[in-house]
Amino acid sequence: MEPKKIMIWLSSIRPRTLPAAAAPVIIGLALAFYDAKINILIASLTLISALLIQIGTNLSNDYFDFIKGADTEKRVGPVRSTQTGLVKKNEMLFAFILTFVLAMISGIFLVIRGGYPVVIIGVFAIIFGILYTAGPAPLGYIGLGDIFVFIFFGLISVAGTFYLQTLRINSIVLIASTAPGLLSTAILTANNIRDIKTDRQSGKRTLIARLGYNFGIFEYMFCVITAHLIPFILVLITKSHYFSLVSVLSITMAVKPLKLIISRPDQDPRSLIPVLGITSQMLLIFAVLFSIGWNIKV
Repeated sequence: MEPKKIMIWLSSIRPRTLPAAAAPVIIGLALAFYDAKINILIASLTLISALLIQIGTNLSNDYFDFIKGADTEKRVGPVRSTQTGLVKKNEMLFAFILTFVLAMISGIFLVIRGGYPVVIIGVFAIIFGILYTAGPAPLGYIGLGDIFVFIFFGLISVAGTFYLQTLRINSIVLIASTAPGLLSTAILTANNIRDIKTDRQSGKRTLIARLGYNFGIFEYMFCVITAHLIPFILVLITKSHYFSLVSVLSITMAVKPLKLIISRPDQDPRSLIPVLGITSQMLLIFAVLFSIGWNIKV
């Protein structure tokens, strides 16, 4: 494959969104590591499967957004390969199907380890990843994308990762899972704030397209602030893990995105492009700091 084509495909998988898949797995593994030893093979396959499902979802979104007319030449943000003709429709269709197949193959060992609950999670993750932009009522087009992201990139990812290591779940894990879920929702919010005009024009009724720009500001702030309160709640409940509070420092990264969003660049949404990338970095840094701090025993 030519280097130019490789770069096109690398762009198509949307690397800036991948921390949304990796961060909850990191947190789930950190929670499990504190209680028990980590199975490296299962941990690796969990991360690979999560990344493949995220990539497959991104590629299917690229394909179906073009098919449904949501991606046009007026769209602001990262280049969509199908819409611009950089990748043919059939190539993108094959790519996202292949990616999901690879995710299922990598998940075979996870199913052996975790049983039917893992089958259910994997199947629904792939189905909803496709239905985010496909079908007669795509989740992302009717305002349910935010709920989908919170559940799958928070509750299910963290709890599922922890379960695969320990074969059990507890309330601490569920509470901790809300933090990456909220920050992943903030990533989606940043994307939807930027695309509010073109989404409305194409009939894509995200929550922000329905409720307006000011709601987008509120949603972003709520997700970021609430996520960074979770470590405090966990410390109060456990009366330990005080070093996990270092993760709260990642909230400083929200200053620039908030300034950009609040400035309401209605005439030039291109200035909001950095918000998604910074928010994604904030999620990953939060996850790493929380995970390290959680496992410091004093």
